[in-house]
Amino acid sequence: AQQSCVREKVYGNQKIYFTNQEQLLAASDAELCSLDGKIATLSTKVQVLQQSCWQMKGQLNDLNSSMTIPEMAREIKELKKDSASYTEKIKSATNRVTPQEKEKVKSLSKYESLLLPLSHQATELLEAILEGYPKSKKQFF
Repeated sequence: AQQSCVREKVYGNQKIYFTNQEQLLAASDAELCSLDGKIATLSTKVQVLQQSCWQMKGQLNDLNSSMTIPEMAREIKELKKDSASYTEKIKSATNRVTPQEKEKVKSLSKYESLLLPLSHQATELLEAILEGYPKSKKQFF
């Protein structure tokens, strides 16, 4: 404080020390404009670096969430075991459908398709009869 580099102010019981700014060099307008330009270029560089950082973090998260090669190999082995057990079950199945049973089902499905319109006609006919019937539907049947 005695060399006048640092100033001292007293506020009641407190002392505050700060640098003497009168001795510092003042920057010219040209220097300020060049510093503003440098700040602008550096801030754009920072933004570009932040974007690339976010992209790299996304890629890292994708890689961390994906399976590793040993995990994939283990999963493939398990799937092959499951596949083999299912093929064994299919091969050893004794309750297979015979061609005669298949034909029987096909013929029944043909009759079902004929039966549906007939059943609709029958219900319409019964409803027409029951319109003038004085008793309940249950008593009619």
